[in-house]
Amino acid sequence: MKLTEGNSGYKVTAPIMIIRKASVKVVRCSDYGMGAVSCMLLFFLCCLISEASAQLFTVCDDNNGNYTANSTYNNNLNTLLSTLSSNTEINYGFYNFSHGQNADRVNAIGLCRGDVEPNKCRSCLKDAGGNITQLCPNQKQAIIYYDNCLLRYSNRSIFGVMETSSGFYMSNVNNATGAVEFNQVLQNLMRDLKGKAASGDSRRKYATGNDTTTNFQAVYGLVQCTPDLTQTQCNDCLDQAISQIPTCCNDKIGGRVVEPSCNIRYEDYRFYEQTTIIDPETPPPTVNTSTGGTYHYILVVNSLIITVEFMIHFYHFPLCAVLLS
Repeated sequence: MKLTEGNSGYKVTAPIMIIRKASVKVVRCSDYGMGAVSCMLLFFLCCLISEASAQLFTVCDDNNGNYTANSTYNNNLNTLLSTLSSNTEINYGFYNFSHGQNADRVNAIGLCRGDVEPNKCRSCLKDAGGNITQLCPNQKQAIIYYDNCLLRYSNRSIFGVMETSSGFYMSNVNNATGAVEFNQVLQNLMRDLKGKAASGDSRRKYATGNDTTTNFQAVYGLVQCTPDLTQTQCNDCLDQAISQIPTCCNDKIGGRVVEPSCNIRYEDYRFYEQTTIIDPETPPPTVNTSTGGTYHYILVVNSLIITVEFMIHFYHFPLCAVLLS
């Protein structure tokens, strides 16, 4: 899981393993604090964990039913995930495939960040496909988020459907200088990027940019939708995500809101690379036409169960921190 430490925001990455029926200890917002010991622990984790393991969050959803090992649905899912991560014809980082028929049909979406090169994109989706079936071994619907990509699958129709549940947000622990102006510059930047992303085509809806406050504090932003959404849907999804900033990240120099259909992020430093170029000859993907659950979490870092304080927020819970027992 991305952890916050120091002035540079999300420098630290740690894998999160979601294990069903694991016990959790919950801390309410009023009890939250980032002490010196926690900061030292996060710094220690920074030294142990590489950027390659930038897995953020996983949701295994029981609401759409379960499948059994070696069942037709299981085989269709494995085939679909393998096909998705091995496809070399797509260079724009968006995959929406289906496999199977009727009740055993599996629909999947893979989305990479717009600055991720095709080979790294496929590598991220391959890792996601391998991990999600281990973390969610029998759920017919699941989603896994990485820094560079997300992967979701379901037995229901998910193409062209705006989905904002099963999301999360994270915030930097450091406050902005001149917070009122910083927040205004941030809101203006996000609104501008939202329009640019929403006007993208069915291959990519993604935009990045930056601005500066009068006291020279930089603000860098990124917004993205899954390209199967319409322009209106993308606008609505990003509006909803941007509206979460005062709740999740008020006066902070960095934060992100991540949902299945769209995501936003901002920092006081440039955290993204140059947007990859889409081959103009590449046709847009064919849109397939075929939308709670009980979640339990435990964090496993290098095979050790560690209790860590961090600022991560899960939708549908009036809580702002989770300490893992």
